[in-house]
Amino acid sequence: MMRSLWTAASGMKAQQTAMDNLSNNLANINTTGYKKERLEFQSLLYQNIQRRTTDNEGNPKPIGAQVGLGVKVAAISTEFEQGELTNTNGDFDFAIQGEGFFMIEMPDGTTAYTRNGHFGIGMLANGYQLSTAEGYPVLDSQGNPITFDAATDVSKLSFDNYGRIMYRADDGNAYLTGVTIGAAQFNNPAGLSKIGDSYFIATAASGEARIEGQDDALTISIIKNKYLEHSSVQAVDEMVDMIITQRAYEMNSKAITASDEMLQQANNLRA
Repeated sequence: MMRSLWTAASGMKAQQTAMDNLSNNLANINTTGYKKERLEFQSLLYQNIQRRTTDNEGNPKPIGAQVGLGVKVAAISTEFEQGELTNTNGDFDFAIQGEGFFMIEMPDGTTAYTRNGHFGIGMLANGYQLSTAEGYPVLDSQGNPITFDAATDVSKLSFDNYGRIMYRADDGNAYLTGVTIGAAQFNNPAGLSKIGDSYFIATAASGEARIEGQDDALTISIIKNKYLEHSSVQAVDEMVDMIITQRAYEMNSKAITASDEMLQQANNLRA
């Protein structure tokens, strides 16, 4: 009888993790570039009730006798589906339409990756740089921070649909500066490690970053200026999953209550 208690308890624990994940998705429903996360469950070990099963004549039966010992959370995977693009009219807002990630230089010198393209112009001692809301430099297609000298009028900067930076000269024409906003892709983006603030870092599971424009096998992403990518979380889907999770948690708790009552009855038996 104790087996049912532990099995149902594992179910409650797994459903609690599922509820935690659903809460995180709903909390980030308006987070720019956020990607929905999904739980993947896996059954635990099975216990053999009878290793050798035979009929009344001693012939082996085709089906054994095993009982499962519960469930566990095998993984929490990120679904990198394209989010809806929203026009913001922000001069330095960008949205990626494709498989790419913006490349960001972190304070420790490492490179992080994000789908959040809410950028701005930061001040330097001798000019300006394109940076995130936290002030981290945005990298170009060569892996260098995107900077402009002090003589640059940032109001004359413009961007095409491939992230190429142009500058409007006095003659009214826009000329390419030779700098492109960098974008990277991964063989297995689900293997990226989350470090908070909508940033990811590469891992052995994700593979090394493949820079668009340097790898001919990649399909170049569209980088739309004055747009941001909305969260891929759908409120209706999350609410339905929340109801299912709540009911599963409730059923597992009832299984524990039923097992406890059966144990109580067994303890009250009198010869």
